[in-house]
Amino acid sequence: MKRWLRRFAFTLLAFTALASLYVAVACALMFWPANAKAPPAAAPELEAWVLSNGVHTDLVFPIRSAAIDWRQLFPFAHFKAVPPDAEFIAIGWGDREFYLNTPTWGDLTASRAFGAMLGGNRALLHVTYLRRAQLRHGAYLLPLSQTQYAQLVDFVRASLPSGQAAPIAGAHYGNDDAFYEAEGGYHLFETCNTWTGRGLRHAGVTVSRWTPFDFNVVWHLQPATP
Repeated sequence: MKRWLRRFAFTLLAFTALASLYVAVACALMFWPANAKAPPAAAPELEAWVLSNGVHTDLVFPIRSAAIDWRQLFPFAHFKAVPPDAEFIAIGWGDREFYLNTPTWGDLTASRAFGAMLGGNRALLHVTYLRRAQLRHGAYLLPLSQTQYAQLVDFVRASLPSGQAAPIAGAHYGNDDAFYEAEGGYHLFETCNTWTGRGLRHAGVTVSRWTPFDFNVVWHLQPATP
């Protein structure tokens, strides 16, 4: 019995130490950001944000701009009913099983959360057409030039198999969203937020070098109410 208790205590201690190290590294890297020497941002050339719910982050863009009309890549026909006054599109990356089986936090289970962290599942893109009012909470301004925006567009396209949007039939949370096949797989070191952070680094935005958590993504951005 004592031997079993020692093993349990050692396992618990090791898990706690590793979890603490994981969080500590993520926090430390916020103070050593990528693109820190980028020239001061001029006035943004288009409206774009990172949208955070406190855990997960999405990239948010205007539906149509000089760089792209997102309706051509993610047509309304893939959605149940896009609001007629939608102005923006939110795009996020994540674990397939988690996305499809956890429409609300009330559906979250410990086994599903640990399964996502351990990896092994393919990824999906979650795409939502948004009204402006839906950006009143958790929005952080992206100071993008047209060139930077074009780089983010390329990043999103590269996350789709062969650059093509393949919708998951019947997979929706509501009328305004859809899921698509995506490149890569989710695990402890490749989270929804590392995808967002990688896109921002690709576009030259100042952001932490590693972004496993939402606060790593938004730390160097300014909160904004559209």
